[in-house]
Amino acid sequence: MVHDGDWSALEKRHVWHPFTAMQDWCAPEHEPVMIVRGQGCYLEDAAGRRYLDGNSSIWTNLHGHGHPTLTAAIEAQLQRFAHTSFLGLTHPLAIELAAALVDLFGESKLQRVFFSDDGSTAVECAVRMALQYWAQNGQPEKTQLAAFEQAYHGDTLGAVSLGGIALFRGVSERVGYPVQRLASAADLTKLDPSRLAAVVIEPLIQGAAGMRCWPAGMLKQIESWCRQHDVFLILDEVMTGFGRTGRMFACQHEEVVPDFIALAKGLTGGYLPLAATLTTQRVFDGFLGRPEEGRTFFYGHSYTANALGCAAALASLQVFREERVLERLPGKMAALQAALQTFDELPWVAETRQCGLIAGIDVVASRSPLVGFPPERFMGAAICRAARRHGLLTRPVRDTLVLMPPLAASEQEIAAMAAALRAALIEVCEADQAKR
Repeated sequence: MVHDGDWSALEKRHVWHPFTAMQDWCAPEHEPVMIVRGQGCYLEDAAGRRYLDGNSSIWTNLHGHGHPTLTAAIEAQLQRFAHTSFLGLTHPLAIELAAALVDLFGESKLQRVFFSDDGSTAVECAVRMALQYWAQNGQPEKTQLAAFEQAYHGDTLGAVSLGGIALFRGVSERVGYPVQRLASAADLTKLDPSRLAAVVIEPLIQGAAGMRCWPAGMLKQIESWCRQHDVFLILDEVMTGFGRTGRMFACQHEEVVPDFIALAKGLTGGYLPLAATLTTQRVFDGFLGRPEEGRTFFYGHSYTANALGCAAALASLQVFREERVLERLPGKMAALQAALQTFDELPWVAETRQCGLIAGIDVVASRSPLVGFPPERFMGAAICRAARRHGLLTRPVRDTLVLMPPLAASEQEIAAMAAALRAALIEVCEADQAKR
């Protein structure tokens, strides 16, 4: 049995973390924050320190940690079975969840649900389905994809090729699918729709770009262009889905219904890995045929439609209904807006942005004139580390501070998160200024 004091040594000896500079992490003086329990909007580390979960455990948690409804649903399913293959088998919870997800879009054309493991694979499914559909339904020339500058759609090979941030594409710029890069909806006019399979976008707001909001009406404009030219529209709602923007899905703000929508992160309330790609009956019908015709979608994972994940997802939707989660969001969004206004007066804040319960705060060395910090300073990371001393956990996107509280956070907890981040920002930037 490992004792508390041995965890750190074993961690540095054996574990490799994502998006983490491991040399600094493994340095003898570095003390990792080791989370051992969570309740509501708080997490607690091995030393007994409590932190507000200011980025919803990497943008996933909706209803808080230890929610009794989700816990009970997972425990109940665990008494039946934990997992079974979804290749040639099925189970009740997957069926119920698929129907529930379709119902969230009302009488729309989204009628079919394909389960996978995470956001990357949900996007990957949509792209592969789109390309295969055109290839076997009379338009094999439609092989190109269009995605946006500064986009992030995941880390699997197809998803990463859609991304517009070089840092996330690894050692090679030429990976995956051929992609036409767009700066705005106006760039669609430069494309040849006869060769275009799909347009892919994060609706309303780009996450890894630094919480950058799209202009109002842009999504509707893209949908109209896709319909006019018979090009599939793929929406990546991995981050924005399930209430983050104030509606259940971001696309509902502009009454847009895509051909594919990728869901993950909040799908299970942030409890277990599970993803879903919703698409239309038209797309589904394009894969029908005898086995020897080779029209089957040959893609899937060992843990597709994991029963525990499905139980958590159904329980999360139950919480949305019983606790009137969406109806209670406006007050919380207003609390976040008020909290962000306290950052606008600081000389190190260039801009704050908000979309629902998603906020980005751009940190700079000087606001007038506008001068950013040198990238090698990693000021965003330094501020977020300092925020831990004020009882807050969050991560930046470069020098954009991210505040994304769980939907369950109270207005007081949202204000406390913002106050902690503001105090850390002032602390770090004043110390930096004193050194210069």
